[in-house]
Amino acid sequence: MEGISTPKHSTLALKVQVTKKKQNENLTRPLWSNKVEYILIQVACSMRLSTLWSFPHLWLLNGGIFLIIYILMLLLIGVPLLFMEMASGQRLHQSSLGVWKLTSPWMTGLGYTSFMVCFIEGLLLNVINCWSIFYLSQSFQFPLPWDKCPLVKNASEFDAECARTTPSMYFWYRQTLKASDTIEDYGPVIPSISLSSFLTWCLTGVIMINGLKSIGKAVYVFILLPCFISLCFLIRCLLLEGTSFGLQHLFVSKISNVFSVKIWNLAGNQVLSALGLGFGIIAAFSSYISPSNNCLIDAFVVALVNLGTSLLFTPIITSVLGFWATVTTSRCSEKNVEILTNLVFLGELPPEAKPPENVLANATSMFTTWLNSLPHSVKKMVLSKVSDCNIQDQLLQVKEGSSFVFLAFIEAMSFIPGSAFWSILFFLTFLTLGLSAVIGVMQGIITPLQDSFSFFRKHPKLLIVNVSVLMFLCSLFFARPSGYYFFRLLSDYWIIPPIVLLTTFENVTIAWVYGAKRFVAEMMILMGRPISPICCFLLCCLCPFVLLALSVITLIYIYVQDFIYLAWDSSTSKVVPREFPSWARSLIIILDVIVFLPILIYFLHCLIRKIPISNITFNMPVIASKSLTLRSHLRSNKDLPNEEILQDDKKIADQPVV
Repeated sequence: MEGISTPKHSTLALKVQVTKKKQNENLTRPLWSNKVEYILIQVACSMRLSTLWSFPHLWLLNGGIFLIIYILMLLLIGVPLLFMEMASGQRLHQSSLGVWKLTSPWMTGLGYTSFMVCFIEGLLLNVINCWSIFYLSQSFQFPLPWDKCPLVKNASEFDAECARTTPSMYFWYRQTLKASDTIEDYGPVIPSISLSSFLTWCLTGVIMINGLKSIGKAVYVFILLPCFISLCFLIRCLLLEGTSFGLQHLFVSKISNVFSVKIWNLAGNQVLSALGLGFGIIAAFSSYISPSNNCLIDAFVVALVNLGTSLLFTPIITSVLGFWATVTTSRCSEKNVEILTNLVFLGELPPEAKPPENVLANATSMFTTWLNSLPHSVKKMVLSKVSDCNIQDQLLQVKEGSSFVFLAFIEAMSFIPGSAFWSILFFLTFLTLGLSAVIGVMQGIITPLQDSFSFFRKHPKLLIVNVSVLMFLCSLFFARPSGYYFFRLLSDYWIIPPIVLLTTFENVTIAWVYGAKRFVAEMMILMGRPISPICCFLLCCLCPFVLLALSVITLIYIYVQDFIYLAWDSSTSKVVPREFPSWARSLIIILDVIVFLPILIYFLHCLIRKIPISNITFNMPVIASKSLTLRSHLRSNKDLPNEEILQDDKKIADQPVV
C-alpha cells in the first residue's frame, strides 16, 4: 500500500549535541527482554475488571448492534489512538511527562494531568483487588459464608438483618463493606479491608521491585492463568441449566439502537477505557522498546486480543446470569405457589387464584404462563400479594458495576455444585487481572518520576517501595463504612470524562499541533516500512472530531443524569437510592480543576512567554529528537568515545530526511 512521503525541499540545519552524562542515561535505559513480554504487558494492563464486566452488560442491554458499533469504534478510533500512544513513547523513549513536553511545550501539562489521573485510577483499581482478596480468603470454607445467613451469637436463629434479604447481599454490604446507611456516615477504618489493601500493595511492590525483569516474568501468569481458568469456566457454564436463555439475549439485534447517540457514546467510552488510553501507561511501557519496533502491528494485536478477551468473558457471564435467572425465577415461583395456595385456603383470594398442581413441573415458565392467563381482576389481586417472577425481568435487572460481580454472579455460583472450588478459581482470576491493571498504573506513575529525577533512576527499589506505601495510605480512605459510596462517586461520575478529554487533547496535539503527516512520516523512517495513508487520515480527520463529540456528549450525560447512589438501609435490609449531598458535586468539580490545572498553567505560560507551539517549525524537514538520534545505542555503543558518538550523530543530523 502506498506510503506517505516526507518533505524533500530543505536540509536539516540542526545538530545533535548531548553531554556524556545524558548519553549514559539514554544508553542505560532498560529494554524488554523480548517482544512477547511487551505485547503481553500491554494486553494485561488493558484488561481492567471494570471493562470486563461492563462490556457484557452493555451488550446484554443494548443487543447485538452494540457489538457491531463497538468493533467499528475499536478499528476506526481505538487502533489509531493506540498506535499514537505506543509510537509516542517508543520514538522518544520517554514517559508521558517527556513525550508531551518534547512534542509541544504548550501541552506539557498533559503529562502531569495523566500522572494525577493515573494515581487516582490506581486507588480505585486497588479497591476492587481488596474485595477480591477478601472473597478469595473466605472461599476456603464450606459452606461458603454468602450461601447462608449467619446465626445469632449464642442462639439458633438467623441474623434478623440477613433474614430480610439474600445471604449474598448481606455478606456483601454487611460483612465485606460494613456499609453505612449514607455517604456522610464515615466511621473508622475497617480492619479486614485495610489488611486486604496492605496485601495487594505488598504483592504489587514485590512484583515490580526488580523492574522490567520481574514484571516481564509475572505477566505470563497474569495472562495465561486467567485464560486457562476462563476456558474451564466457559466449558462448565455452558453445561448449566438456563445457559441458552442468557446467551440468546446476545443475539437480539435491536437495530433501532444504531441511531441512538447514547449507544455510540457508550461504545466509544468503552473502547477508550478498555484499551487504557489517556493514562500514559501505554507510552510508559512503549518507552522500553526499540524505536524501530513496528508499533502499528502491535496496536492491532493488542486491540484484537483485548476484543477476544471480552468476547471470551461475555458468554461466561451471560451463561451464569441465565442460570442465575432460571434458578431464582424457579424458587420465586415455588414460593409464590405456596403463598397463593395458603391465601386461597384462608379465603383471602378467590379459588381461581390457586395455581394448578402441575405448575411446578416447569416453574420457570409455567407460572408466568398461568398468571398471564388469569382474568385481569384476578391477576391484579394475585400481583398485590406476590411478584410475577418474570425470568426476562430477572435477567435484565442486573446492574452494571461491582454489585454485578459481587452480588448476582456470586449468588449464581453458589447454586453450582462444588461452589467453593469455582469461587476460588473465579477470585484467583479476578485477583491476577486486577494486579496486572494496578501494575500498569504503577508503571505510569514510576516511569515519569524516574525520567524526571536522576535519584529515582539510581534507586528504583526505594521509589517502588515509597510509592506503594503512599498508595496504601491513600487507599485507606476507601476502607471505611462510607468508602464504597466514594468509590461509586468517582467511578460513576468522575473517571470517564478525564479519560475522554485527555485522549482528545493528546490526539489534537499529535494531529494538528505536531502534524499527523509528520508524525506518521517519522514512524515510517524509524520502522523502515510504509504506513498506509488511511492511518494519517484517521489520526488527523476522524479521531479528533469523534473524540470532541464524545467529550461533549459525555459531559452532557454526566450533568443531566440523576446524581444518586445505592445505599444499604440496615433497618429494612434493602438497597435504596439516595441523592449525593451537594458537596459531592463540588468535590468532583474541585478534583477536575486540580487535575486539569497543569494544562492551563503551561498553556498560559507558553502564551505569555511567546514560546513556539511546536519545538520544531513545520517547514523544516522531519527530524527525530535527541532520544531518537541515539537509537543506535541498541547495538551497544557504550565503549565508543564521546567524539565518535557525536560524529555519528552529526552524520545522521546532516542528512535530509526523505
